Amino acid sequence: MGMDSSDLNDIPQRLTDRKRAAIVNAAVAEFIAAGYDATSMDRIAARAGVSKRTVYNHFESKEALFAAILHRLWDASETGDAAVYSADEPLRAQLLAMLTRKLRLMNDEAFLSLARVAIAAGIHSPERARDMVARIGEREEDVTVWIRKAAADGRLAVTDPVFAAQQLHGVVKGFAFWPQVTMGQPPLSNTEQKKVAEAAADMFLAHYERSTPKRA
Repeated sequence: MGMDSSDLNDIPQRLTDRKRAAIVNAAVAEFIAAGYDATSMDRIAARAGVSKRTVYNHFESKEALFAAILHRLWDASETGDAAVYSADEPLRAQLLAMLTRKLRLMNDEAFLSLARVAIAAGIHSPERARDMVARIGEREEDVTVWIRKAAADGRLAVTDPVFAAQQLHGVVKGFAFWPQVTMGQPPLSNTEQKKVAEAAADMFLAHYERSTPKRA
């Protein structure tokens, strides 16, 4: 069976996607191996097996490429139905599903390694750190979206969803991110992850959950 015109149109797109994936994978390896400042677009291109011009066709700068990598890693924790608010399901079950997903990501050594690279880069250049944070924050984070919807549904007494989400992340990262990134502590075991998720969810809901949902 021969290819039709749609198959022919798909070939360049598939090649472009493969090249972009190769660039991102090469960049991850370079950033982890050499650090942010020592990594160059030349080294990334060489590792990916493409020209430097091809790298720049996909990413306008090293900062943009690094931000894209962080986006991709964070997106890994936001796939599936766990981050979608449901008016019919208990808040605790939904919150535990999200936190479990976050904790799984924070246990990933590649993510932790890149976080160390990002933190080191930010310490040496506060302006660069602000740019990275701005790029990563261009899209509202899934926990914030969930809190906003639960509050709009009258089930959470939250007036500032962004602040509430930061509180929740602060509790979780105090156990499952900062000790590993800054002090080299081992990742949490499954039992420890479960304990952190349940404690964080219970603390959050004890403060914010309405005893009687306030429907609009």
